[in-house]
Amino acid sequence: MNQASDYQLFWENSKKMSDTFDVPRVRSDSTSTMASQSTSSRMILRERLAQLLVCLEDLSSDDEANEEVSRTLDEAFYLCGKYTNRESFRLHMVTWNVGTAEPPADVRSLLQLDSQPATDLYVIGLQEVNANPVRYISDLISEDSWSHLLMDTLAPMGYIKVTSVRMQGLLLILFAKQVHLPFIRDIQSTYTRTGLFGYWGNKGGVSVRFSFYGHMLCFLNCHLAAHMNYALQRMDEFEYILDTQDFDMYNTPQVFDHKVVFWFGDLNFRIADHGMHFLRSSINNGRFNLLWNRDQLTMMKKKEAILQEFEEGLLCFKPTYKFDRFSETYDTSGKKRKPAWTDRILWRIKPKAIDTEDENSSTTSSADDDEYPIKVTQDMYTCDVSYGVSDHKPVIGTFNLEMRKKETALVTLTVEGHWSADEDATFTYTILENCESSTWDWIGLYKIGFKSASDYSTFAWVKDDEVAANGEVVTVQMSKNELPLLAGDYVLGYYSTNMQTLIAFSPTFQILESQQAVMEGLVPENINGHEK
Repeated sequence: MNQASDYQLFWENSKKMSDTFDVPRVRSDSTSTMASQSTSSRMILRERLAQLLVCLEDLSSDDEANEEVSRTLDEAFYLCGKYTNRESFRLHMVTWNVGTAEPPADVRSLLQLDSQPATDLYVIGLQEVNANPVRYISDLISEDSWSHLLMDTLAPMGYIKVTSVRMQGLLLILFAKQVHLPFIRDIQSTYTRTGLFGYWGNKGGVSVRFSFYGHMLCFLNCHLAAHMNYALQRMDEFEYILDTQDFDMYNTPQVFDHKVVFWFGDLNFRIADHGMHFLRSSINNGRFNLLWNRDQLTMMKKKEAILQEFEEGLLCFKPTYKFDRFSETYDTSGKKRKPAWTDRILWRIKPKAIDTEDENSSTTSSADDDEYPIKVTQDMYTCDVSYGVSDHKPVIGTFNLEMRKKETALVTLTVEGHWSADEDATFTYTILENCESSTWDWIGLYKIGFKSASDYSTFAWVKDDEVAANGEVVTVQMSKNELPLLAGDYVLGYYSTNMQTLIAFSPTFQILESQQAVMEGLVPENINGHEK
């Protein structure tokens, strides 16, 4: 076989393999599973590499052909990294109009704490949290009762409150596993009022944006105008919220600049036209599909371009409004409100940038989105009718976020020696590359099961005379007078003032019981294995 035919064979095989990969980027997938997608990718990759090996056996020493082989192998190894280095993270979302009620005694089933695999992120959006003036001021001083319950429930399971934002009755809270906290960065929140022509916050939207392993996410919790005839006003309010919410981020200044946007809340869209008898009959018989085409949000998606980029799971659960409290019976009051899917969770993947002739018109974020795509898969979309404190039922959405991690650790923390309140303790920290540290940063001592960054036992300031240099090992001491007297498991956490979050943790370590604790009778004295 001569060089020309060698090259022609190689090129034809390469073209076939290239065509195999020539598929559009998946924006999101609410039906197929991550496992099947990953398996398919690996099979295609193996096939491509096998074909390349066949080509290599038939090739001669032609330099031009070898360059083509090298280029195609590089592409294959790139694809190998693209598909095999992706990880999946579980997101659990809740939206609930709580109707100014106090929280129930237990929200474990709402949070599905026993689900497998375990949740990585919790995002909870509430509407109509009690916001009378006295209560609202009290909640600003200390956490509101809903936040307390959520933290008390999640902290023992290893989830830490990352941030929250509140605007009168609207509340949005983010929790994460401790292991993810150092990679949740650039946290910002904002809010928009739409009640009383924008002067009152009983309606509107609150949002939190952050970088999760380098991927820009935004969560927008809304409470829009009520009543059947205000569908267009709801759309106007949503567009107003999008137009007015800005973030101090050069690459994601607005909501739609983020790679993934979750829009959820009491969006207040109703089921139009159908009479009460038909509605209740369809619901009682589980024939929800008969109501979908008259759902106002579904109808709006057909004609509003801004909604067509959003996706939503099928409404295969009971309409979540309006119920008699502490029951599963729809409104029996004199008003007899029609049932409706007012409470929703939707998501939007940032569309792929359109190529233009001007090379300078493409942005860094667009190229980044292509190289590091993110896949959103919804696993569950339902409501929990067992909760009755409100006339709304809570809606739950669980998702898999499949992505490649793009960020590395910013700081390392190392505990030195044994710790107890009998002597001063020592630890070191090292600032790594690309970390904008500050002399206002601090390191907190946290007992395992802590609730938030402010829930520390004690803390120490970082090097206070100047910012530590990258790679410099800085030694810090904590006074024995500040250490806990009793034994327990702890971690050190580095809090970045610039990033407003914990960006590093030490490995878990144990603080030993102090002699002072024994002397003060806080623990029984142990002599030769026997309590004295």
